[in-house]
Amino acid sequence: MKKDLLSVSALSRKEIEQLIEQALRMKQKGVQALLSGKTLALLFEKPSLRTRVSFDLAIHQLGGHAIYLSPDEVGLGRREAIPDVARVLSRYVNGIAARTFSHQTLLILAEHSSVPVINALSDLEHPCQVLSDLLTIYEKKGRLAGLTLAFIGDGNNVAHSLLLAASLTGMNFRIASPLGYEIKKQVLNQSRELATSSGSQIELTAEPGEAAKEADIVYTDVWTSMGQEAEAEKRRLAFSGYQVDDKLLSLAKGDALFMHPLPAHHGEEISARLLDSPQSVVFDQAANRLHLQKALLAKLLLPTNSGVASK
Repeated sequence: MKKDLLSVSALSRKEIEQLIEQALRMKQKGVQALLSGKTLALLFEKPSLRTRVSFDLAIHQLGGHAIYLSPDEVGLGRREAIPDVARVLSRYVNGIAARTFSHQTLLILAEHSSVPVINALSDLEHPCQVLSDLLTIYEKKGRLAGLTLAFIGDGNNVAHSLLLAASLTGMNFRIASPLGYEIKKQVLNQSRELATSSGSQIELTAEPGEAAKEADIVYTDVWTSMGQEAEAEKRRLAFSGYQVDDKLLSLAKGDALFMHPLPAHHGEEISARLLDSPQSVVFDQAANRLHLQKALLAKLLLPTNSGVASK
């Protein structure tokens, strides 16, 4: 039965833990040619550094092959209908990692594809980034449940996936966002339902200091995401009090981690040189994209596995 990963919420707590354990084993043991003869299509509408390189290397290190398809080559929904692209690629490749502007595009791809579709970023979620973040947190802290993650900034795709992941794994989640830039209500409601089982506590505030106080992890992201460039000046004004700097970080626990998915806009959402702080694990996050995605690809593409989650 075909499996997709379009949302973190498609996973169970146990499946997340298994992916982290598998990623750690792969990281320690090195290259294993588990996916020899398998091909992954990288179907991207947006530019990418970490996502493209980590997926390409992940399947290569597992013995498979990646094919990168740029926006101009495919023209999803413009040059060629999305269902047609899904049906054609399904006859060539073993999986599709799609990086899209609209989450709806992913849903259509998955509906018409007979091979697994992976959300490599959409406007709603960024599950691969956040699963790698959980791997990084687990490596540094030795656990997930009971930790408190403070997200400072826009209620964007990364924040959505972090909230869902925290609610599944028993992490507490706080977010500080200005009025009008909060987490989407549908994601918040879904996360609150998941939190009833895991014991996760969810807090929303407009005050960055309130969110960061005694947190185990302080996390931020850009104020203006790809596709929002026309709003850049408006967003800079709205988020002017939401920069993460040494002062804000000092409100968290002394051993708190600082995290950012990159790319970072130095002098906007973070102060200069914050990525070089002893508390920063930002480049470890980036490195762990490779290892978590190897575990994910093995789970989804190996015929002996049942997959990660049903559509």
